[in-house]
Amino acid sequence: MTIGLGPITELSADECWDALASRSLGRLAVTAAGTVDIFPVNYATRDRMLYFRTAPGTKLLELSINDHVAFEIDGATDEEAWSVVVKGRAERLELQSEIDAADTLPLTPWLPTLKYRWVRILPEEVTGRRFLRASEPERY
Repeated sequence: MTIGLGPITELSADECWDALASRSLGRLAVTAAGTVDIFPVNYATRDRMLYFRTAPGTKLLELSINDHVAFEIDGATDEEAWSVVVKGRAERLELQSEIDAADTLPLTPWLPTLKYRWVRILPEEVTGRRFLRASEPERY
């Protein structure tokens, strides 16, 4: 299983960002006080950053304790599957100009709750892989 030569291919940075822009639901991983939590969030991209809205609660509390996050999306067809992981820092938008700019993104909550806090993920590492789907090889 060699990256780029077999059934697994590494995605370029542009391919990763195209994949991120093509989706609107991902998983945010955060850690605080030795606990790891994963939250589904709907999101939007702009200028190679991720944005999501949230309400006061566990996510914001954990992000205020530790701003290091991981974010993951994936997709699949009958022929292939792929995954993109973003690692970076999350920051709550505080400046009104940044909030106003974020409000122009095509992002609305999926749940009927008020989510008026904006969070931006500043990527430090973006990686992705594409996997060819096929039958398992025979065991010898």
